Amino acid sequence: MYRSVTYGQMVGHDSAADVYRQALPVILVSLVAGLFAGTLLGTETMRDGIESVPGILLLLPAFLATRGGVYGSLGARLSSGLHQGLIDPHFEWNDRLRNAVVASFLNGLIVSVFIAVLAWAILLALGRGGSLIELVIILFVAALLSAFAMLGVLLTVIFKGYRRGLDPDNVIGPVVTTVGDVFGVAFLLVGIAVAGVIL
Repeated sequence: MYRSVTYGQMVGHDSAADVYRQALPVILVSLVAGLFAGTLLGTETMRDGIESVPGILLLLPAFLATRGGVYGSLGARLSSGLHQGLIDPHFEWNDRLRNAVVASFLNGLIVSVFIAVLAWAILLALGRGGSLIELVIILFVAALLSAFAMLGVLLTVIFKGYRRGLDPDNVIGPVVTTVGDVFGVAFLLVGIAVAGVIL
């Protein structure tokens, strides 16, 4: 077990002013990044992808929500581990950290494939055409790539921020939702392109 380490004034970030000071810059960046994600959705490439692949608009909200849910839970577990001294703030791969990361990685992939299957089933029930294999390929590729990207950003923000005196609890939410939206939309485009090449 690691000792709880205090960086800066980590213990005592309880006042509204401290929370506001730490969270506001992240929220502002999140707003800008959210607009960027919306811009990606409005690109001609994305519109073409939506038109060529039935079901993309159907599964998009669930896929993006899954990024936030899965990796938000990971961020909360890591933050709790740091505060309790169970995880080394200098980022050493112990069993607790490894298990948390692997579990989130696998959950993200499995849930994404389930979303693809569910979207295909809904299309089938509505009498609309759709390829199950195509949807699975698109979401698997998007989930795989976004997992690597989100894990990299999340781990960097949590551990570096903690060592600099930031409370991860104040920044995890905006970071996860924003990064999930941006990378989720971007890698859906990549998934559509990969599916087009394979099929």
